[in-house]
Amino acid sequence: MCVCSFIIHNKDTFFNNATRSRIVHHILQRIKYEEGKNKIGLNRLLTNGSYEAAFPLHEGSYRSKNSIRTHGAENHRHLLYECWASWGVWYKYQPLDLVRRYFGEKIGLYFAWLGWYTGMLFPAAFIGLFVFLYGVMTLDHCQVSKEVCQATDIIMCPVCDKYCPFMKLSDSCVYAKVTHLFDNGATVFFAVFMAVWATVFLEFWKRRRAVIAYDWDLIDWEEEEEEIRPQFEAKYSKKERMNPISGKPEPYQAFADKCSRLIVSASGIFFMICVVIAAVFGIVIYRVVTVSTFAAFKWALIRNNSQVATTGTAVCINFCIIMLLNVLYEKVALLLTNLEQPRTESEWENSFTLKMFLFQFVNLNSSTFYIAFFLGRLIQNWWTRRKVRQEHGPERKISFPQWERDYNLQPMNAYGLFDEYLEMILQFGFTTIFVAAFPLAPLLALLNNIIEIRLDAYKFVTQWRRPLASRAKDIGIWYGILEGIGILSVITNAFVIAITSDFIPRLVYAYKYGPCAGQGEAGQKCMVGYVNASLSVFRISDFENRSEPESDGSEFSGTPLKYCRYRDYRDPPHSLVPYGYTLQFWHVLAARLAFIIVFEHLVFCIKHLISYLIPDLPKDLRDRMRREKYLIQEMMYEAELERLQKERKERKKNGKAHHNEWP
Repeated sequence: MCVCSFIIHNKDTFFNNATRSRIVHHILQRIKYEEGKNKIGLNRLLTNGSYEAAFPLHEGSYRSKNSIRTHGAENHRHLLYECWASWGVWYKYQPLDLVRRYFGEKIGLYFAWLGWYTGMLFPAAFIGLFVFLYGVMTLDHCQVSKEVCQATDIIMCPVCDKYCPFMKLSDSCVYAKVTHLFDNGATVFFAVFMAVWATVFLEFWKRRRAVIAYDWDLIDWEEEEEEIRPQFEAKYSKKERMNPISGKPEPYQAFADKCSRLIVSASGIFFMICVVIAAVFGIVIYRVVTVSTFAAFKWALIRNNSQVATTGTAVCINFCIIMLLNVLYEKVALLLTNLEQPRTESEWENSFTLKMFLFQFVNLNSSTFYIAFFLGRLIQNWWTRRKVRQEHGPERKISFPQWERDYNLQPMNAYGLFDEYLEMILQFGFTTIFVAAFPLAPLLALLNNIIEIRLDAYKFVTQWRRPLASRAKDIGIWYGILEGIGILSVITNAFVIAITSDFIPRLVYAYKYGPCAGQGEAGQKCMVGYVNASLSVFRISDFENRSEPESDGSEFSGTPLKYCRYRDYRDPPHSLVPYGYTLQFWHVLAARLAFIIVFEHLVFCIKHLISYLIPDLPKDLRDRMRREKYLIQEMMYEAELERLQKERKERKKNGKAHHNEWP
């Protein structure tokens, strides 16, 4: 091997800027600023207020008067802006190596994962769009929708007590058609496909991550021994034990103390999740109670649109609850994480990440509508620049030193990439967990991510201070969360298809009760009469006094109604057991339970089979790694052989040869 490859020809360019900033930060973290045992490190000076901020500087401005095509890039920041953060390059691949050199491996891995996730959404979005278009193309041939739209003689029971009116089943024609667009024969196939897709996405990401780790020299990288958090050190400074690695005394947390703190923290998490569930039930109760109130309003506009008014007010209340809980969640997560007293920053970050994900996941998935768009950081940057112009005037803008211009930018979130990962992980949950209810979710996620990549790049390059470059081998705890979501999505989609959709009741009717019963067919002709078979009869005189409708239904036929219909499988009022469950109900229930069991076991088997068949390392990468290992062994063997031969010559020269010498 040539020794000249190890010679540093240019000291200014040998280390990239990310590595240089890490070296400087490493020195500042370990240098003493005063005499004393604990007077060490930049973090302590930041904590006690000696310094306001500490951050690496950007490499000049991201804009230039000259075109990058004719004059080239002035610096890496300018190059990143033109080739990555600009909206005009949204269709191009990301320059991940340049991102890594400028921001470090940890941020580079985030954008690599985000780009990989976006690319994997293309097949999911295409299949989801096909499922939706299949519903559009088969809409005119859907027997169930036809029967609903033609059922002008079927009168449905009121949806609330006393004030809600009777209505024709045909009034639900539009709803029946829209339902068919998302709940059709292709939905089950798509749910299975998305469960398999989630597994394929994670398995191929492991392969992609391995390639990136190899290219970025992270395969054999081990995270440095982290410093103990000052809060942990202050709390347990009186109890010390010898560190088995460094051989130095360090603060020690007793096992009983750690367990008690974890139990209290887990109880707090459980309580907050219960608060979310209680809020959801509160909204449900509100809808049930207020629909009757709006139906009794004197204003005809509200009375005739009681369902819309109830839904609208419930959405507004739910929105306010979500916003309030979001503020509360972060404070509670911080309190519980600090209560646990994690030893290192990475332990603190993992604990906080898990809590915030659980809170946000339960919060956002408990509601259908969630509207939240924040422009806080962009508005704050604009306000800061406005204040600077007012204080110093526009003529001083160019003369600002780089550190002052960077100081006026917003610091990166105190939790690092937490917000960026959380947003995408929650989106992944929406895309996979509820895909059976909304097949267009992957398409919307794809469109969002195309914008999200450039928006995040724009924030990092232009709006935020340059974060400290740090190394990482993978995306950390988020991978385990993704795997958990993949498992949960199988269970959720099984229940959505079996319990919420009409797939199972229609299947049971087609094979057991319809015109094709016993013939092994399940076409549209086999669904004739399904709507009538899925509705039960209720005698209006059986209403309780407090819930009896004010209207007698005479507006439909000129005479008071005696019976109305409702959706269920129950015996008629004149049977031996009035309103008891029919045999069809038990058949549908058994089919639903059987479907859940079969669906889950089948999909889980497919997922495990795919995980087994797809190796974590690509073959060419595995061969390259084995080749490197072989060359290293050969070099070590040759070096050892050369050393032994040299020793042998020296011994012969000095007359000290021994028997059984080798070689």
